[in-house]
Amino acid sequence: MYEAFTVTDRWTGQELHCQWRATMVAIATRHADATDIRFAVNGQPVWIALPNIAWIEQKRRNGKVITDYLAAQIAGRYLKQAIESGYDNGREMYTMTVDEVLEQAEAIVQEAGGTVRLPTLPVINDDEQPEHALGIALPGEPLEPGIESRAMPAPEETRTIRP
Repeated sequence: MYEAFTVTDRWTGQELHCQWRATMVAIATRHADATDIRFAVNGQPVWIALPNIAWIEQKRRNGKVITDYLAAQIAGRYLKQAIESGYDNGREMYTMTVDEVLEQAEAIVQEAGGTVRLPTLPVINDDEQPEHALGIALPGEPLEPGIESRAMPAPEETRTIRP
């Protein structure tokens, strides 16, 4: 559906290949109350910011959740429509409203025939496992050569006992 697609730019007529690349909670990267979905558009990064309150509003309105898969589809469909319509061509970041997120979610679920029919997100590199790419292992996972454990060391006891 919208995790990888080709679209024609309204103004230039250029064919643009769009591919989902990442989903990040923006509070960690830019202190925003949003979830940023990154696409590569002909190799250039484009971010679609979905306000986190949309997840709460979706649950309040219909009891359903916005999954990672659905969020990527929402952002991809929005990006495709923005390119087709010529909406502020060439931006690096687009910010959606809560209503836009919920409208896109409804349209995608209708188009797919249900959330269970949404495509999974693509693996960016089949030849590299995340723990090798990041050089880490989760606590409790066996260590491999060159991989550090993410387990945090226990803090030293520094309490002072007063009489």
